[in-house]
Amino acid sequence: MRLSQLLIATLREDPADAEIPSHKLLARGGYIVKTASGLYTYGPLMWRTLKKIIEIVREELDREGAQELMMPIMHPKELWVRSGRWDRYVADGIMFTLQDQKGTDYCLGPTHEEVITDFADTLINSYKQLPVNLYQIQDKFRDEIRPRYGLMRGREFIMMDAYSFDVDAAALDVSYAKMDRAYRRIFTRCGLEFRSVQADAGAIGGSGSEEFMVIADAGEDAILYCEESGYAANVEKADSVPPEAPGCGDPLPLEKHATPDVRTVDQLVAFFSLPAAAMAKTLLYQATWSDREEVVAVMMRGDLEINEVKLVNALDCLAVALAGDETVRRVTGAEVGFAGPIGLPDDVRLLADRTLERRTNLLTGCNETGYHCLNVDPGRDCRMPSFHDLRLARAGELAPDRAGVLKSARGIEVGHIFKLGTKYSKAMQATFMGEDGKPTPFVMGCYGIGVSRTAQSAVEQNHDDAGICWPAPIAPFEAVVVCVDVKKPEQVELAERIWTELRDAGVDACLDDRPGRPGPKFKDVELLGFPYGIYVGRGAADGVVEYVVRKGRAKEELPVATAIARLREALAAERAR
Repeated sequence: MRLSQLLIATLREDPADAEIPSHKLLARGGYIVKTASGLYTYGPLMWRTLKKIIEIVREELDREGAQELMMPIMHPKELWVRSGRWDRYVADGIMFTLQDQKGTDYCLGPTHEEVITDFADTLINSYKQLPVNLYQIQDKFRDEIRPRYGLMRGREFIMMDAYSFDVDAAALDVSYAKMDRAYRRIFTRCGLEFRSVQADAGAIGGSGSEEFMVIADAGEDAILYCEESGYAANVEKADSVPPEAPGCGDPLPLEKHATPDVRTVDQLVAFFSLPAAAMAKTLLYQATWSDREEVVAVMMRGDLEINEVKLVNALDCLAVALAGDETVRRVTGAEVGFAGPIGLPDDVRLLADRTLERRTNLLTGCNETGYHCLNVDPGRDCRMPSFHDLRLARAGELAPDRAGVLKSARGIEVGHIFKLGTKYSKAMQATFMGEDGKPTPFVMGCYGIGVSRTAQSAVEQNHDDAGICWPAPIAPFEAVVVCVDVKKPEQVELAERIWTELRDAGVDACLDDRPGRPGPKFKDVELLGFPYGIYVGRGAADGVVEYVVRKGRAKEELPVATAIARLREALAAERAR
């Protein structure tokens, strides 16, 4: 394609609402244009990239035997009520809902478990038809309260979602492994540096959840990993070996101490000359279920932090939020900073992290302003809490297998795979006739890739101060031939010849035949980020051109034939990944 015929409108300044490099560069390059908050129009160059990613996804899923279909964007409320998810998604505030002229409720699909389960129940009758893996690539909708970072967190986005249907858990393991392989090939072919990490299943539910993260400083997700063992997990899911705590010793008599204006862990450490690990702080949370709200109390070792995702899972609730000061005063009868397990009202559920299990002689609050209790023994001095893994793992702690120390990195989630099991098939009574002649619920898996997010993640991982450095497999064009001065016939003629030769050799190349001064043209090309370039300028008459590799901005003057050969060799190496 000739760039003179392509709609290109670059900007010299960053948009005011762009916060991270990839958002700034895609907007400045005219790749994306904001239509409204969280809604973007993809320009011609961006659409070329998205189509390349989609084709890679399609090829790898088809290779593993998945079948493509297309489901409706608008879903009837009835399906989501049958699965039990309508109330949770409405409570989370992430689902667009609407009504038709008859007052019937619908939503714009943020995900498609309900629709695909109903579809499979209609068409799959026997175990002989299984396994089946179905996927689609289409727009999804989520009502983000604060859309940001361009395509990273928008209200409308392109996503691939796939769903496997199997006869039992062993067969699901096979389907899951196929998709895991496909994902690794997809992101490798896209030219991305990524990690596969253990993850929380969230509102979708199920088990065996794994995220694929593109490593980038601007990533919204924190991941912890161990280089020695290969362990990696989203911080919401991560586990570790906690730091050692002081020995418990034999239970000592309970002591009540006046602690005026001593509220925080640091203040208590100084006041009692005790390490934070000898304390148990108590935090109150407002927990929300579909049918009720409750205040719950959570005990955590003083030197550790609560992981609220783990807390939601332990309570099997929709959401949790720290209770406000007024709620703390009402429930405990004390000011903030003095909550504890002693004297806690019976109707307030009490949970504790496993690091406090079988601990004695703890320092805690006692629900009385200006006082703390020493030598607290759960079960003797207060109710015995229910123990769960509620702790936030941290970099610097040992990995769960003790093979090495956890390190941290930032990542952008571009893919997620789940073992759903029978969560949806049982809820929606979706069954097939098993080999024993009895109705059997489908054993399901769920697999998603954020296509538009993958494109922006590639930019976040591949850019410099001049612009984008696209990985060749997903670049809008693999190479650009730049005619430096379109008023010079010898440059025009040579640029046309090189462009034709590259295209005939299977290179997806464009020709920059736009008029104008070389400086602005060069800046545009660097901003747009085509991986390879051949610049036809003053050496045209002698058959000499400038060969440019965008990443690293290496430049070399070469004879035409050598430059073309070098470019083709570089692309062949990238395509072989």
